[in-house]
Amino acid sequence: MEGAKEKINLNVGGIRHETYCSTLRTFPGTKLCRLTEPHAHSMYEYDSSTKEFFFDRSAELFGYVLNYYRTKHLHCPADTCRSVLEEELAFWEISDAQLAPCCWLKLNNKERQPEEFNMWDENELADDQCLIVQMERRDFSWRARWQPKIWAIFEKPYSSLGAKCLAVVSLLFIIGIVIIFCEETKAQFDFFAGNFTIVSHSEVTHIVHEPYYHQAPYLLHLELFCVLWFTFEFSMRFCFCPDKKKFLKNPLNVVDFLSLFPVYIELFTAKQIQKMPTLGLWLGSVRVVYLLKLLKISKLIETPLILRVLSYTLKSILREICILLMMLAFETLFFGSLFFYGELLGIHPSFTGDLHFTDILICFWWALITLTTVGYGDIIPFTTFGQVTAALAAIFGMLTIIIPIPIFLVKFKGYYAIAISKQKLKMSRK
Repeated sequence: MEGAKEKINLNVGGIRHETYCSTLRTFPGTKLCRLTEPHAHSMYEYDSSTKEFFFDRSAELFGYVLNYYRTKHLHCPADTCRSVLEEELAFWEISDAQLAPCCWLKLNNKERQPEEFNMWDENELADDQCLIVQMERRDFSWRARWQPKIWAIFEKPYSSLGAKCLAVVSLLFIIGIVIIFCEETKAQFDFFAGNFTIVSHSEVTHIVHEPYYHQAPYLLHLELFCVLWFTFEFSMRFCFCPDKKKFLKNPLNVVDFLSLFPVYIELFTAKQIQKMPTLGLWLGSVRVVYLLKLLKISKLIETPLILRVLSYTLKSILREICILLMMLAFETLFFGSLFFYGELLGIHPSFTGDLHFTDILICFWWALITLTTVGYGDIIPFTTFGQVTAALAAIFGMLTIIIPIPIFLVKFKGYYAIAISKQKLKMSRK
């Protein structure tokens, strides 16, 4: 009984705590438990005059640690930083896995999201850090001296006057290639439509014309001139980029690379296109990548904060989006199959109309349009079973789309609050 009532004094951060030795022995193997051993006075800082152990740690968090030994339930303050808590628990040799579920969820909701969102600042500074590291290597070659300057001219429009002029020139070429693409679509349509002339209902005559760029050669010349500029620009940016792997992973750079090939492919396959007009149309469709180059205009203007937050929110819920698409695919196959067999088996023999579908693939199309609540009305059910199936498909489609919306809103609200806080912190530092 005397040993159980033996007391021990602890001074943590200037706050004196008094407890029983039996309380500290609740969790053997921890630092507080070892304070009850006979030789603890020589291992830790002990004041013989006051008869207490001293630790220069957080007094507030130690109160929760000591309460853990008393109640066997580990909690933490509401405004605690996760990193600070983990550091304190590691000092007292307590695993953070012992944290109570209520506090664990609270810390995860408050701290885990900022950890994901910290990639924002890291991505913005990654290229600059790569250039700084390369400069610190003391490489005095001409490439090391000129790389930061050339990279800034081609990639950072606001870094200098030359970079601004180059960005304007590049923008003019992008607008020009888009205008050329629109004109080429007209020429391609006239060329493709002119290759077939219907003589009668049962006879089709094939007329071979010259390729469209023989009829309007200036279009090809202008397009080739623009593509040569894009080739030069892409080559310079690729040669002087600080991180080539990251450069090739950028979607805008992939679009730039793909946009270099359509005109070259068409020039090398001119004879085949003359024999096969549809081949020219397929190759012309590849030119759609020219339109994606308009996304580079975002570099010339500051992307609104809300759009940047939206992109990171979509990345964070990518798993939920994949699950949603899987559910939507299953519902499409299920309700499409029900509709197909329900209409075929339930149709009355005296039905004289025409069914709006000929195979099950068309029913899958109907199911997808119904589940997404678009409802073109090109396919409608005639039987009672088909109408019930359509009603259920519409209801399930609404539920499938509505349920993930709160998840997205909660994530977006959290990220947006963090982004606003970071913006205010940057403004205050400036």
